[in-house]
Amino acid sequence: MNVFLPGTFDTKGTEFAFLKSLLEKQGFQCICADAGVLNPPSFAPDISREDVYLAAGTTLKKVLLEKNRGEAVEAAAKGLAKIALDLFNQGKIHGVLGMGGSAGTTLGTSAMRALPFGIPKIMVSTLASGQVRPYVGVKDITMMHSVVDICGLNRISTKVLSNAAYAMAGMLNAPAISSTLEKPLLAATMFGVTTPCVELGRNILEQSGREVLVFHATGTGGLTMESFIRDGLIKGVLDITTTELADELVGGILSAGNERLTAAGIMGIPQVISVGALDMVNFGPMDTVPEKFRSRRLYAHNSNVTLMRTTPEENDLLGKEIALKANAAKGPTAIIFPLRGISALDTSGQPFWWPQANQALRESLKLWLSPDVEYIEMDLHINDPAFGEACAQKLINYLNA
Repeated sequence: MNVFLPGTFDTKGTEFAFLKSLLEKQGFQCICADAGVLNPPSFAPDISREDVYLAAGTTLKKVLLEKNRGEAVEAAAKGLAKIALDLFNQGKIHGVLGMGGSAGTTLGTSAMRALPFGIPKIMVSTLASGQVRPYVGVKDITMMHSVVDICGLNRISTKVLSNAAYAMAGMLNAPAISSTLEKPLLAATMFGVTTPCVELGRNILEQSGREVLVFHATGTGGLTMESFIRDGLIKGVLDITTTELADELVGGILSAGNERLTAAGIMGIPQVISVGALDMVNFGPMDTVPEKFRSRRLYAHNSNVTLMRTTPEENDLLGKEIALKANAAKGPTAIIFPLRGISALDTSGQPFWWPQANQALRESLKLWLSPDVEYIEMDLHINDPAFGEACAQKLINYLNA
């Protein structure tokens, strides 16, 4: 098996050579890619810096002439990501191990994020004890704190790097999960205010012989689910809780980006979509709500979470967005609309009960939906048992077709 080692072999060559020797003693081969630009590499890489920048659509000569460190790192990260994915698709790499400071972490994790879930990814970084979301994203990257700066070999750095190399060896030598034990993998989306619906749907789907991953619709959850779908891991989606679309539209803190609700359509897998929690946009504590929204209908979910009711105008836009994304789907797609409320807070007597807003969402969906998308209305609340049952059964019917 081969380990991909991306980095700067002019400034970190000694340390990468040390990692390489440890892995080779464990019986692994290394494919080393150099992205350095300052001095010649301290050992000959398998993939030159010229090739790294060519993979990014530029040249080393151009990068050197521009003398812009930030742009050089960005280009190298792009090139390493492309090279890593190409090598993986050719079956030539089985894990990635990187090291560095801010630039090295950017380079290494860019290559790692290009690869699908399950491929061992370890990043030894000076930044690993801080905010690592920009580097990890939604991928299964193991961040290991370097403790000291990666600058030469000493009693601390050699121990940390040895642990990283042996951790990679352990991951690669781990026994594979028997495919005979694996069930078809489905995804579902849930919020606290849609939990009864999703829990019931999950139970029904699992009783049908499937395994269900439930993603919390908090931005990261939606991003992770979309990533899993694009990686080909998911066979069907029970997308009950599309609330992240509201945060993206209005400016809440739990957006999953503008590509939310696209991966299942692109991959052509069955999906059942609903409008769960589209009645709300998420903010932090009450005093963090932007001034322009202070006169809106707000609800303190707890001391750290403030919810804001979406308006009829916003729901009109959300309905169009969902419809157009559903229209583009290559696989069987249904939208099921609960006429009596779309979250636990959206029912008679609750703070987000606003029938006119829901009606705007409903009418927009009906206006923009293609006849190729199955549209179903049910005279139920989203958390009524019969609604969850209907959504799960519709997905089962698609999967069994």
